Amino acid sequence: GAEGGEADPQTPRKSSSSRKSFRLDYRLEEDVTKSCRDNHGRWTNPWPTWRFPSYSTLLRFLLLDKNHSNVPTSKEVLDNELPVMVPYFIQNPHIDGEIRSTSPSDAAPGLRVTWLGHATVLVEMDGLNILTDPIFSQRASPVQFVGPRRYRGPPCTVEQLPRIDAVVISHSHYDHLDAGSVASLNARFGGELRWFVPLGLMDWLVKVGCENVMELDWWEENCVPGHDDITFVCTPAQHWSKRSALDDNKSLWGSWTVLGPDHRFFFAGDTGYCSSFQEIGRRFGPFDLAAIPIGAYHPRDVMQGQHVDPEEAVQIHQDVQAKRSLAIHWGTFALAYEYYLEPPVRLREALEQKGLKPDSFFTLHHGESCLIRSHEEEVFD
Repeated sequence: GAEGGEADPQTPRKSSSSRKSFRLDYRLEEDVTKSCRDNHGRWTNPWPTWRFPSYSTLLRFLLLDKNHSNVPTSKEVLDNELPVMVPYFIQNPHIDGEIRSTSPSDAAPGLRVTWLGHATVLVEMDGLNILTDPIFSQRASPVQFVGPRRYRGPPCTVEQLPRIDAVVISHSHYDHLDAGSVASLNARFGGELRWFVPLGLMDWLVKVGCENVMELDWWEENCVPGHDDITFVCTPAQHWSKRSALDDNKSLWGSWTVLGPDHRFFFAGDTGYCSSFQEIGRRFGPFDLAAIPIGAYHPRDVMQGQHVDPEEAVQIHQDVQAKRSLAIHWGTFALAYEYYLEPPVRLREALEQKGLKPDSFFTLHHGESCLIRSHEEEVFD
């Protein structure tokens, strides 16, 4: 169960006396929300907060609702409002050399996070480099000549990344599971890169050539070979999956909890609000850092079940007991109808209403990093 054996029985589990198992047999525990399927074998959301919009609501959204995103066509305006910065690992190759090291003692003190756009985040913690939902393509689409196009480009290419040890995937939607980015990462890192995916996605990654894939159910855990002191747990999220006309909800979706000897990181992925974030906080909190979506939420009758708004994002921040949170899933693709600069404004207002410090849930420019130290001020670069 929680050791990941059911997900991939042919992959031997590396044991280590230094590694703590956080969930020995989650299936026997009653106080967590289990994943479940409907009568047709498709994954479902088990919470009363889940609502998928009706066909009439979707039709109104697509044909009648006004799009308030108003993304400028001027690059100059966008560069001023949402600058794309050159990541520090490109500016300072000698630092890049340090984070390519496999020795935790060579890593920067604390936990470093770099926002690469949308839900793509590079996290360096406890000697491991982790990438979330990588998309470096121009479009979130099965083809690159049509579909949602990013209005802020990626701050680096796959070739410019430092060493990546692990990739976590939240679900199968094209803005979170991008075929071109997966292929490029696999071409560069091959079997040295471990992929963590929810149930139902292993076959897809294997078919595109990925070798080291770990497929997990909610509350199951595994690790990167050679780094078994860092635990990756697939945790719940409220969403859905689809990549083609006939595969609705044939693969699971989820968030990811990463538990290291010195730091803890939570990646919410893509989600509506549900009670499981309280369960995650009780079991694994407090987190040194969480990455939580704040965009693609309007109109609410269409988006509420699947995308949190900034106020709900702050609630997740509190539920999972995050010391600091990074805002993701905004400022890159226009996937809904709110004004493109509204999410961070509403985030700041929500923090103020809750009496929380503004820097407890922060935004970064594309390509910008923040080094979160345990007992010192954060460093941005």
